[in-house]
Amino acid sequence: METKTIQRNSPLRSAAMQQVLAFGALIIMFVVFAVASPYFARFDNVVGILLATAVNGVLALGVTFVIISGGIDLSVGTVMTVSAVMTAVVITNWQMPIWLGVIAGLGTGALAGFTNGTIIAKLKLPPFIATLGMLNIAKGLALVLSGVKPIYFLDAPDFNNIAMGSVLGSIIPGFTIPNAVLILFIAAIIAFLVLSKTVLGRYTFALGSNEEAARLSGVNVDRWKIAVYTLTGLFAGLAGILIASRVNSAQPALGAGYELDAIAAAVIGGTSLSGGEGSIVGTIIGAFIISTLGNGLRILSVPQEWQTVVTGGIIILAVYLDIVRRRRK
Repeated sequence: METKTIQRNSPLRSAAMQQVLAFGALIIMFVVFAVASPYFARFDNVVGILLATAVNGVLALGVTFVIISGGIDLSVGTVMTVSAVMTAVVITNWQMPIWLGVIAGLGTGALAGFTNGTIIAKLKLPPFIATLGMLNIAKGLALVLSGVKPIYFLDAPDFNNIAMGSVLGSIIPGFTIPNAVLILFIAAIIAFLVLSKTVLGRYTFALGSNEEAARLSGVNVDRWKIAVYTLTGLFAGLAGILIASRVNSAQPALGAGYELDAIAAAVIGGTSLSGGEGSIVGTIIGAFIISTLGNGLRILSVPQEWQTVVTGGIIILAVYLDIVRRRRK
């Protein structure tokens, strides 16, 4: 009985250990950069790190669901872009209220995710191919809808406050944490509750652990797979709204490469690319590791190309550790 209990709890302990190690790495990284540069630990730079984490963190939340379910989504970066462009088209070009633009952005992301899920579930295309195709479709649509030029929110100055305003600052004077950071943590709480407390969350793990077993158990695999990808698209739409609000414009060429950072954040946080294992807390820690690393390297004047090399090396290390961890289990 004792042996069975240990075996049953070992995956939980393994996942928790992965989060502890990731959090420890984040603390060590922060201390090293703070010692190397006195500017790094200044409040305004810490806020900058939080702000940089907001967009990638929201994207990573959605990617976490897909990876846990045993899939992958390479399109979240460009879906984020086309969602930002659609938001700008509704608010600026069509002169609609901001709240309608926000709904349009979220709806665009959800529609792209729904399309991904339908193609994967019904046409049986591999997730890599289906989402790679959506990556290019979304990239092209962003250019078409914007007329291949940025769309600025000149007639909607309040739109910038969605990300750059500070609700906390109005409540606590001097505590100017941007709203984008607050939205990230609210989104993380919602994602955590969905993953741990709902039927969608349970079936997300079931699909990634053994899709055929889930099907034989009577689970409508296609329906839940579509739901997972739709949710991922919804998070991409939210990220599009945040990034458009942050720069106060929709940049149709922006977004390429964001999907890699989002996947990296999820994997570093302990989400297994083999599916069936992952956590929202770990993903948030991973997102902070990515943004802290980038910020620290920039402060130390490390060239951009070497920053990319370092990030790639960390991704490879994280995947390797995941493989080792699974072999031991």
